[in-house]
Amino acid sequence: MSRPPLLLALCLLLAFAFFFFQSLGFFRASTIGAVPRKTVGIYALRKGDFSLKITNWGATVVSLLLPDSTGNVADVVLGYDGIGHYINDTAYFGAVVGRVANRIAGGHFLLNRKVYKLPVNSDKNTLHGGDRGFSKVIWTVKEKGGGDFPYITLYYHSFDGEEGFPGDLDVYVTYKISGPYELTVRMNGTVTNKATPVNLAQHSYWNLGGHDSGTILSHMVQIFASEITPVDENLIPTGSFQKVTGTPYDFRKPASVGSRINQISGGYDINYVLSSAPDAHGMRKVAAVRDPQSGRALQLWANQPGVQFYSGNYLNNVRGKNGHDYGPHNGLCLETQGFPDAVNHPNFPSQIISPGQVYRHDMLFKFSF
Repeated sequence: MSRPPLLLALCLLLAFAFFFFQSLGFFRASTIGAVPRKTVGIYALRKGDFSLKITNWGATVVSLLLPDSTGNVADVVLGYDGIGHYINDTAYFGAVVGRVANRIAGGHFLLNRKVYKLPVNSDKNTLHGGDRGFSKVIWTVKEKGGGDFPYITLYYHSFDGEEGFPGDLDVYVTYKISGPYELTVRMNGTVTNKATPVNLAQHSYWNLGGHDSGTILSHMVQIFASEITPVDENLIPTGSFQKVTGTPYDFRKPASVGSRINQISGGYDINYVLSSAPDAHGMRKVAAVRDPQSGRALQLWANQPGVQFYSGNYLNNVRGKNGHDYGPHNGLCLETQGFPDAVNHPNFPSQIISPGQVYRHDMLFKFSF
């Protein structure tokens, strides 16, 4: 008598699995072209020997191909083979993270006299938007273009109460090859009904020697910041500011990542307070990175007040592209952002977006070799 219910349950489970994976589009790569709504794919942007691939799972940068000083082309971002691996990714390879990037202490904040409780997914804190942040959802491909400046625009609607955050939020992210060896990333968000914190970040891991070339400890880094926001043992800002002068955090002049990393437990994972003057468009110079061996270099501009410099400390035998295992310090992140845990520090620049306001986060990556 138990067999029919058991068989029915098995059939329902198989049907659910089929439609779930079908809805995720497992997994057909695609170049610029017509894409069904809510299908997951990979989309290529190319200009000469400079190209990148994007997936609408998490609005993620999957690869970025760049020549070196001798003309050898390499993929300079860490990642996985196939979209399926990104679904269970815990390193946030290449993803757009939000609704609020970085950490929120205790998984809660007070806004307009109401306490909002969020999922805690990093010890007792909320990291990169919670269990199902923007890196763990399917974005809709809204617009695509080719020609001299190929681009793709992705859209996500975050509903009121998603991961505990208030307000319906509409978010757009555009990746565009805006010039020779230049990548522009533009994010904007509007809230329609309730004030909410918004702080998006682009979480690519860079290795200018090539994603499989080993550590980034020899990379030369310059960060245009004279202060950091120091953190406690759980990587939560204390609310104070600290000068980088005389500390291992001082990258005002170019220095190799490995030159002083042993003076910091685990490695770099800290927010820098940017000090360069913004231009007429609000863009300021954030950082410059160069790999001495390949000659590849990166300059980063953005319109945000901070940048999280992360030296890939927690990578531990992560199986990546072409079967390569990524270990500690195999990539570095430069995540332009508002200050971490700003919702709990009134002295930090506010991340609260009210109805009628627009959140804007622009980045410009300039590559050379």
